[in-house]
Amino acid sequence: FKQWYQRRVRVTHIGNAMGYIRMIRSGGIHACANAIRFVPDLDDIVNLEELAKEEELPQDTVQAAAILDSVLENLTKNFAEGTAYFKMLVDVFTTSMRSPKNQHLKNFYMIIPPLTLNYVEQMMNGKEKINKKNKLGAAFTDDGFSMGIAYILKLLDQYSAFDSLHWFQSVNSKFNNEEKAVKESRRGASDVKLDQTNTLTMKRLDEYRQEFELLYYSLSSARIFFRTDVEDIPVEVEQTPLGGNATPAASSNAGPA
Repeated sequence: FKQWYQRRVRVTHIGNAMGYIRMIRSGGIHACANAIRFVPDLDDIVNLEELAKEEELPQDTVQAAAILDSVLENLTKNFAEGTAYFKMLVDVFTTSMRSPKNQHLKNFYMIIPPLTLNYVEQMMNGKEKINKKNKLGAAFTDDGFSMGIAYILKLLDQYSAFDSLHWFQSVNSKFNNEEKAVKESRRGASDVKLDQTNTLTMKRLDEYRQEFELLYYSLSSARIFFRTDVEDIPVEVEQTPLGGNATPAASSNAGPA
């Protein structure tokens, strides 16, 4: 358990780093937008230095116009390139992650199922601690794990390999079978203690199902950040991955319909 916990934490740290970069970049774009909002047309910015020279204005004015042109060019460039930082992070590390020295990562997708089990257990424990007096380790969300998984899978080009495991579909089938078994045991049962046990079991299964469902959608959303082709574009599904009637967007081939 400790080894899987450590691996999950490392993946979460990577995802949190991606989230931190996104937060900083979003702040930069917001600052650029505030600074450049008075420019009428970003696609047609006049050259003030040339206009100042044509009007034969003083040299100080020409220099001031040149500085303003430089500032506007810098703001426009930063504002236009604001959404390409994730692609840059993928391009920078892809070659290194797929090099022969990292051959041990070629089956990384195989360890994602046990990592998700560890994640769900930790989230269940974290949510239970929210209402306790000692809130050490309490948490209600942790999207860093999903972000880290999506980023690593993209670097290793293992989206399709992971989808081929049909992991979330297997989880769904397991929960359905267990719930069916509990419901059958409750039929005709007259033992009060057994009925209480079955009720608690059903409640626990619902909680686990919900956590896996939240993880599935969090991972699907994180994959959108790194999509670069048609295969990564999410598609509509008729059901939630772990049961239900919702119709949210999910990544293609990522989990059951």
